[in-house]
Amino acid sequence: MSIPPPPGSQQPQGPYGPPPWHQGAQGYGPTGRPYGAPVSVNALAVAALALGVLCFLPAAGLVLGLIALWQIRRNGQSGRGLAIAGAVLSSVGIALWAVALSTGVLSEAWEGFKDGAQGNESLSLEKGDCFDAPGGLEGDTYDVDRVSCAGRHDGEVFAVVTLPGGAFPGDAEITDIADERCYALQDQYAMDSWAMPADVDVYYLMPSRDSWRYGDRAISCVFGHGDAKGKLTGSLRGDPTTLGTDQVVFLSAANAVDAALYEEPEDTAEDDLAGHRAWATQVHDVLGEQIEALRGHSWPSGAQKPVADLVKDMEDAREQWAKASTAGDPDTYYTHYDKAYAYVDGPATVTARKALGLATAPPTPGETEGGNSEAEV
Repeated sequence: MSIPPPPGSQQPQGPYGPPPWHQGAQGYGPTGRPYGAPVSVNALAVAALALGVLCFLPAAGLVLGLIALWQIRRNGQSGRGLAIAGAVLSSVGIALWAVALSTGVLSEAWEGFKDGAQGNESLSLEKGDCFDAPGGLEGDTYDVDRVSCAGRHDGEVFAVVTLPGGAFPGDAEITDIADERCYALQDQYAMDSWAMPADVDVYYLMPSRDSWRYGDRAISCVFGHGDAKGKLTGSLRGDPTTLGTDQVVFLSAANAVDAALYEEPEDTAEDDLAGHRAWATQVHDVLGEQIEALRGHSWPSGAQKPVADLVKDMEDAREQWAKASTAGDPDTYYTHYDKAYAYVDGPATVTARKALGLATAPPTPGETEGGNSEAEV
């Protein structure tokens, strides 16, 4: 039986030196982890720092940072500095997001992103806008710059046609719609066709398949120079916003009659007498309506007699259209047709226009028809 050495005495050494240190006698820290054991880094602390640096989901970064600090205190892991840094950066991120939302900065940034993706924000033109197109009005147009209508410019928007939603209808169908709608709307914006320069054509800015995916549904009807390299100068607008009441009444009547005359059948009276007779009836009726409109308006003293003289010519023309509508053969029809057309753009029209301060030089035949071109957005 051996007697243990007294406390404080050294363990007797064997012949081979002191005994090895026994693992079971190793000391432990306050967390229960053995002294000298490797310490792991808290994973949540790393995640909190990453979210804080990226400013992505800052609320999540703050929560992860706080949880990481609690786990580090409990488990003795490292990473306290990472957790604190992540929590602080996430707090700053939350503050920045709050400022962005309250001031609308975030909304503006998102709109800017959408516009950049669509590539056609500057093509959101409105009626009355004048613009320059770096690539011209023919072919694909990806960008325009709004400019004053008073100076030189490539185009002036006289109408905007909004297409319905759904699948992209195709370039051909959109072009057909533009042809039909734009030409019908041009007289509402530029009511006086006599004041329209001869070198002006009608163009379209139309949605492309790509812009359609971003919600583009607008056909912009545009006045542009007939020469692709030419420029317009000054606004072509002539509607109730720029004209006087007397001028608007007069031009409305004149345009209604012109619209009826433009419906003349394509075939000759020899090939389609019935069609021509029906058209003559239509012109007769429209003339009657516009004669009443002109008579019912109170004209200024200087325009009363000129307008009355014009109304007399319109009544004579109406009688000839009535006879043409009942003609039994093409020769008789054309006899009355020629007499009916004699008043159109005649001396009485010029005199009445002069009295009302409107253009007095009638356009030459075909001058107001113009060409057309389209540009895809």
